[in-house]
Amino acid sequence: MRFTVSSTALSAKLVALSRVINSKNALPILGDFVFDIKGQTLSLTASDSENTMQTTVELIEADSEGRFAIANHDLLEAVKGFSEQPITFDVDLQQNIAKINYQNGLFSLPTENADEYPSAQAVSDGATTIVISSPLLLDNINRSIFATAQDELRPVMNGIYFDLTPDCLAIVASDGHKLVRNKLYDIKSEQPAAFILPKKPATLLKSLLGKDGGDVIIRFDERNAEINYGDGTIICRLIEGRYPNYNSVIPQNNPNELRIDRNGLLAALRRVQPFANDSSNLIRFHVEGSTLQLDAEDYDFSKTATERISCEYNGQTMSIGFKGSSFIEILSNFTSQEVLIQLADPSRAGLVLPSEQPENQDVLMLMMPMLLND
Repeated sequence: MRFTVSSTALSAKLVALSRVINSKNALPILGDFVFDIKGQTLSLTASDSENTMQTTVELIEADSEGRFAIANHDLLEAVKGFSEQPITFDVDLQQNIAKINYQNGLFSLPTENADEYPSAQAVSDGATTIVISSPLLLDNINRSIFATAQDELRPVMNGIYFDLTPDCLAIVASDGHKLVRNKLYDIKSEQPAAFILPKKPATLLKSLLGKDGGDVIIRFDERNAEINYGDGTIICRLIEGRYPNYNSVIPQNNPNELRIDRNGLLAALRRVQPFANDSSNLIRFHVEGSTLQLDAEDYDFSKTATERISCEYNGQTMSIGFKGSSFIEILSNFTSQEVLIQLADPSRAGLVLPSEQPENQDVLMLMMPMLLND
């Protein structure tokens, strides 16, 4: 079997696929790429057994059809170094060897029988389908993934929750201390459905999705999801279990509202945070009139810091404690120039919202307060 392909087109696809492959695999063949030639199209597959990525490359020419597997590391390193040029694979499926010819030389690598490669678990016929634009999904993954947990006891918290309702699609992430909830009003279904996307496929999508438009089609059942984007597909095992009732932790009546420049507050927090106690990372927010005062202290090392920022505030004088590093993460995942901070009282969660919501969306982030030692 002989086929020719553009070196840069192949390299780009293999680099993307390599992100799904683990450094150590229970099955050695999971360290391979699968090549599948049909007509003038090369389909490429990589997997870690729970997540499978597939993509296609148009061939310059091919003389026959066939499948084989080839180890990822050596092929990837060799192909990444090529300038744009045609490279030709001569594959002997009986001898299990592939000779790769390029402008100034050739190299050969052993191949394996692709029939031994585990197949991805198919999504059932009764699967639910969500269609979402690629830039919209990318924005929401970027905005949410930082809030996912790494909790062995509650694995449902370790992914991004997609909650499809008759009103909207809510995309939610939480680690129990902070929470992100994005409502997309253009996407809804009379038949409610939900799934929890693990962090690894979400991270893969972050690197694969473009901002140039196009739709992503997500089909999911109780166990698996198939995500089709551009010229690729990810099939992944979902996190099983019931996601907590995220709406119940969002306080509804927050009469104290603070409007403040996001970058100004972010810069102030970054200056003050190093003076906070290492174990608690507690920063006191004291808001009164048109001034927000940030205080951090670590009496063990005789360190303190105070900074004042002007703001617009409608509400009662209040002191409330937040974890500095988490508040920095929340502000870093907004793009608006100003944010609104809504507070009920020092014992209840604070809400952070953009000063202007994206079109047909409702973005909300939540921070649990920390106990102040007065």
